[in-house]
Amino acid sequence: MLVYTTGQGVHGFTYDPSIGEFILTHENLKFPKLCKCYSANESYWDWWDKGTREFIQWVRQSDKATGRPFTARYVGSLVSDFHRNLLYGGVFLYPKDSKDPKLPFGKLRLLYECAPLSFIAEQAGGKGSTGEGNMLDFVPKDIHQRVPLFIGNKTEVEKAEELIKHHNKQ
Repeated sequence: MLVYTTGQGVHGFTYDPSIGEFILTHENLKFPKLCKCYSANESYWDWWDKGTREFIQWVRQSDKATGRPFTARYVGSLVSDFHRNLLYGGVFLYPKDSKDPKLPFGKLRLLYECAPLSFIAEQAGGKGSTGEGNMLDFVPKDIHQRVPLFIGNKTEVEKAEELIKHHNKQ
């Protein structure tokens, strides 16, 4: 599937090999109202900040109003995890961690991974964030700059921001 936006909504096109063309199959894609899953490589738990760990604890807690606990679904591929979350509702996170001192601000690249997907997310009613603010407001300092990423359903991304900001104040 090819997911595309010009800033006027998000549309999905599926390749039809019988005619050799992409056909519009998902018009005006929107993140579902309720989040169903979260995608994170939890093997980095010990190297995450307190706010990120608290967010993961929050998504695991039972709460009927928000549909929690969310199911953990991590493929390990940003694009496929994002695609599933766009279609079915979810949040993907690749936060900064302290495991590798050479990459203190995250591993994903701002200009050609995080910002483009954040633009698609916003056009579909979701949000992309560094964990501390809107990804699309982040001003790059380098073409290959790496940043943390929280992306998906807007409510859950904003909850992650809230918890991270709370712990950064302490």
